[in-house]
Amino acid sequence: MPHSAVAGTPQLLVELRGVGKSFGGLAVLGGIDLRLEPGSVHALVGENGAGKSTLSKIISGLYTADEGQLLVDGHEVSFGSPREALDRGIATIAQELALVPELTVAENVFLGREPRTLGWISRRKLRKEYLAVAQRTGFDLNPDALVGGMRTADQQKVEILRALARGASLIIMDEPTAALSAHDTELLHGVVRQLAASGHTVLLISHFLSEVLELADTVTILRDGRLIRTAPAAEETEASLIEGMLGRTLGSVFPDKPEVVSQGEVVLSVRDLVAPGVYGVSFDVRAGEIVGLAGLVGAGRSEIAHAVFGAAPRNGGTVSVDGAATPNSIAGSLKRGIFLIPESRKEQGLVLGRPIRDNVTLSNMGQVAPGGWVSAAVERRASRTMLDRVTVAGDDRRNVSALSGGNQQKVLFGRALQRTRKLLIADEPTRGVDVGSRRAIYDLIVEQAAQGIGVLVISSDVEEVLGLAHRVLVVRGGVIVGEFSGEAMTEENIITAAFADPITNESQ
Repeated sequence: MPHSAVAGTPQLLVELRGVGKSFGGLAVLGGIDLRLEPGSVHALVGENGAGKSTLSKIISGLYTADEGQLLVDGHEVSFGSPREALDRGIATIAQELALVPELTVAENVFLGREPRTLGWISRRKLRKEYLAVAQRTGFDLNPDALVGGMRTADQQKVEILRALARGASLIIMDEPTAALSAHDTELLHGVVRQLAASGHTVLLISHFLSEVLELADTVTILRDGRLIRTAPAAEETEASLIEGMLGRTLGSVFPDKPEVVSQGEVVLSVRDLVAPGVYGVSFDVRAGEIVGLAGLVGAGRSEIAHAVFGAAPRNGGTVSVDGAATPNSIAGSLKRGIFLIPESRKEQGLVLGRPIRDNVTLSNMGQVAPGGWVSAAVERRASRTMLDRVTVAGDDRRNVSALSGGNQQKVLFGRALQRTRKLLIADEPTRGVDVGSRRAIYDLIVEQAAQGIGVLVISSDVEEVLGLAHRVLVVRGGVIVGEFSGEAMTEENIITAAFADPITNESQ
């Protein structure tokens, strides 16, 4: 049932009837019937490519439906732009936030619509109007704080306040917690509940099924551009959602972990490592062992990975592979058998303007370009071999930007598999990846360990760390504050350590 609404909050009923959309003759949506009840949280789930984003973009005015009807409060509409949708009370909070870092919270909220007196922005009116909007939500944000220095969760609140200041009644949230820590995720969940309780409608698009079941009143499952079903969230489970999304049961979410010999060969030894954001870290990874780095966003996990890989300067300490020190450079680390799959595939991993084939073979230019010239035949064979291994089908001459997030991530794994590896570092390997691709990536990680390769996995998802790792190191403030294995490797212990003081190791 929808949340109770606060009197006086604008209500908006949005419906889709028989909506379809095609791109280049390829149907991506067909026959979609959907009703978004006012004052409720309605979740859209499905694999990447299922049509979730296309559907939300039709509602928000970014796309126009090729067939069917979009109705607002019973009246058919056809939005030509997001501005037209916003004028009818529909706003989107995108995964990539659109804020001006150099401006204050209040300035961002009223950007382009600043209250003016005699043509000049009135700071007094700006502050007054901001406080009025913030009071309606209960958000406690300093109106004079610069947005660029704020945590991601608070920046999302600024985006929500901006939408509300423009009269939004329906707010579309696309993967709102993908880049958040567990703590910030809980804060944002509270925000979503506040919005629904105040009479606003939230359309939630999320890969995190536990989040969907916790927050949503209603869930709609999409598969291959078709609506599979819409049902009360209370009647669904993670297993039933997965089966609806895939058309089959997934089985175990995580593959079985390979056995590790406790006294096996140490492939990576880190001693007293000091680097930007890293303060005297020491740990080992053994052959065939998957070690998880857990902790809050900003704790220093990625900084450790970059320093180990040679992508960040080391100011002290040593990094050794098979007992031999590795140079403080990416080239040196690659030669010693360390490979990093970075946190941001788009900014740090892929060359988006280049074909899939080029992105796969980028790590293996010595083989595909003997004498300095690329052999098209060798490159084609190498690319196809790796893409088949990581289950990416289709023409590898397409730009990698055309792939779903899950397949883009598999391309990075394909690139890694071409090099001789002693240690694979996977930083947030399934961020923004659908549930089907997630299992395929887990299989690839476990396969590496089964071959005797050491694996270092960094993830903000505690369940993912527990499901994959033999041993978990918890990072806070650039130091390791806890190590867990066996029966001690529990979600409670990891979260407690993540919030512990790095000096005293006492819970805050």
